[in-house]
Amino acid sequence: MTDEKGKIDIFSLDAELSNTLADKLLKTARRPLENMLGLTALNDVYHKSLKLGDPTYFAENVLKAMNVDFRIAEQDLARIPEKGKIVLVANHPFGGIEGIIMGAILQRVRPDVKIMANYLLSAIPEMRDLFIFVDPFGGPAAARANLASMKQTISWLKEGSMLGVFPAGEVSHATWKNRRITDPAWSNTVAKIVKKTESPVVPMFFKGHNRFMFQLAGMIHPRLRTALLPNELLNKKNTIIDVRVGNVIPYSRLRKFTTEDELTDYVRMRTYMLADRPSKEIETAETIVFPNSDMQPVIDPVDPELLLTDVEGLPVSQMLLESGDMQVYHASKKQLPHLIQEIGRLREITFRATDEGTGRSVDLDEFDEYYQHLFVWNKAKSEIVGAYRLGRTDNIIKRFGKKGMYTTTLFNMRSSFFEQIHPALEMGRSFVRPEYQRSFSPLLMLWRGIGHYVAKYPKYKILFGPVSINKEYQSSSRQLMVSFLKAHNFLPELASKVKAITPLRHRKLKGWDKKHSQRIITSVDDLSEVVSDLEFDDKGVPILLKQYLKLGGKLLGFNVDPNFSDVLDGLILVDVTKTDPRIMERYMPKADLIKFHQMHNSQFAAELTAEAEEKALKSTA
Repeated sequence: MTDEKGKIDIFSLDAELSNTLADKLLKTARRPLENMLGLTALNDVYHKSLKLGDPTYFAENVLKAMNVDFRIAEQDLARIPEKGKIVLVANHPFGGIEGIIMGAILQRVRPDVKIMANYLLSAIPEMRDLFIFVDPFGGPAAARANLASMKQTISWLKEGSMLGVFPAGEVSHATWKNRRITDPAWSNTVAKIVKKTESPVVPMFFKGHNRFMFQLAGMIHPRLRTALLPNELLNKKNTIIDVRVGNVIPYSRLRKFTTEDELTDYVRMRTYMLADRPSKEIETAETIVFPNSDMQPVIDPVDPELLLTDVEGLPVSQMLLESGDMQVYHASKKQLPHLIQEIGRLREITFRATDEGTGRSVDLDEFDEYYQHLFVWNKAKSEIVGAYRLGRTDNIIKRFGKKGMYTTTLFNMRSSFFEQIHPALEMGRSFVRPEYQRSFSPLLMLWRGIGHYVAKYPKYKILFGPVSINKEYQSSSRQLMVSFLKAHNFLPELASKVKAITPLRHRKLKGWDKKHSQRIITSVDDLSEVVSDLEFDDKGVPILLKQYLKLGGKLLGFNVDPNFSDVLDGLILVDVTKTDPRIMERYMPKADLIKFHQMHNSQFAAELTAEAEEKALKSTA
């Protein structure tokens, strides 16, 4: 239709009106209705956009015409691949402006972009090259058109291009049953496309939703909601919309889902989990730690000659293993008058670097007096590389009672807990000094040291202690890890004997559906991928926690430690007799491992003994 000034109005009621008497009467009220529905104003935006530059970037022009901006972190923009086939999925909170923003963002990254969109948008000539049109309204004609669109989509991706999709098909809204504003069920079409083309997926999340009146109208009748969409687009003028992008989900991960429903649920969950990540500005404001006037200066380094004197004074039997320049020892504080000070100094330095630490000049306490200290020593540099603190429950409880165990400062623990795991090794205060953290080798040496210690004292089949999730993690990441671990790696019976002194306050995660998530996130690696989406530096699950879980570790509870920079401690327990022997062989000599399992008559004892006998027969044949 052409207006009185000769401009072509692409948004008009004429296309929807026939020659019936009712429609003829309606035509007389067309202009007021178009004004009321926002169509006239949409035409004004369209004409203004035409004057703003290259029509190839028409989406950008529309945003300029409406004075709409979007906020996206540089790290998020970098997560969108510049080449190669990719399916980008997003939530649909507004029903209009997010499609324009998606087009503008993707065209900044690469030229080969198309977005699946409602065929009604084909009325905009300048955006036809950006869209692949689908008909969501059903019927034989729609089915034929959508089949052609699907073929175009498959071909587009197989050429190595990018496709943007709003799998909900309709705008986010509230219902009488569920008052929460969210997308309706996502169509499995995106799963079909991903599987057919073997494409990776990138999740994108738009923050926000339409007004209350829009939600109320839609609860009265869906068509009222549709009628209000133009005005909802227009009321986004002069606004800034937050956009978040997750990491690429490789097809190798997606192909593991056996059904389209599972794949769809997974990419939807990965999209909505981004709602729990604060914007960069909020994250920075919340996590910057200003120097604390109560934070004491860390003590000066201890003279290496004094450290060497302590090490050389240890009996040879207390060196657990040696590899190159690295040696692992265990000793008591009395045997380490100088080295224990250096351990305390390095603990504090290492923990402060990750927003932890005691705030004292040296991280030593009363438990260090009678705990064992396992440490890695670099003999070439005469320096400590890392250390663990080990508490032997049988010795300590006999002397001091259960209050002699460090973990009782974090958890109220029944005596029956210690009786059930007795004898056990409490492990904690582990660190690798910052200069050595670029390599996994120091941590491996520590773990091998623990394996050799257990081989030396095989009665200790149970390892337990706090594992930290520090404040560098978003609160949403910490909540997510707790939810997952309680669902997949928890010992309810033993956990009933333990109660956190300062429990983590529960906060519901927006994108976490417990029922669906337990079905589609089944491993710590799956969890780590989701955590990485929530963290600006892409870090996943803490490496020490991952290592414990690979050993078969189970959680018993979670506590926030106010005396250690509010770090979140998970109380974890590892029964070494149940750890896969193939994993334990990395840390404990095979012969010792066999003896260990034989001593405890474990489920692996017969298998390991048979393997050893078979190997011995082959060597003598």
